Amino acid sequence: MRLKTAVLCVSMVVGTWCVVPLAQAQEQIAASMCDYIKADDKNRFRKVLSENRLRLRNIYDGVVCDGLSMVRFAVKTNAAGVGEFIIKQLPASQINSSGDVAWAEANNAASPLVAVLKARAGGGE
Repeated sequence: MRLKTAVLCVSMVVGTWCVVPLAQAQEQIAASMCDYIKADDKNRFRKVLSENRLRLRNIYDGVVCDGLSMVRFAVKTNAAGVGEFIIKQLPASQINSSGDVAWAEANNAASPLVAVLKARAGGGE
């Protein structure tokens, strides 16, 4: 009985040590992605995704840059290259449900990404 308790305690302690570096790595990846969006560096953005074996549609809702979604952050920072890449990687249903089209029209209607968003949202999937 004592052996089971000891093993359980040790495994819980070791488990917490393993979770902390993973969380820090995820935050660092998200910060890198935001930096590459801001710099409009599509090649490095794609490299981060491929090196970490990430699919944009799977992580899109979890990555926030300055309190905005990645598409909204791209519109705000005029990152047309990365923004278009992000939009094309997302399903139309996700773009429609996120409200990014209306937000982009209201906040930066002159952005070239507004037309890309509208085309992708209207195209359906």
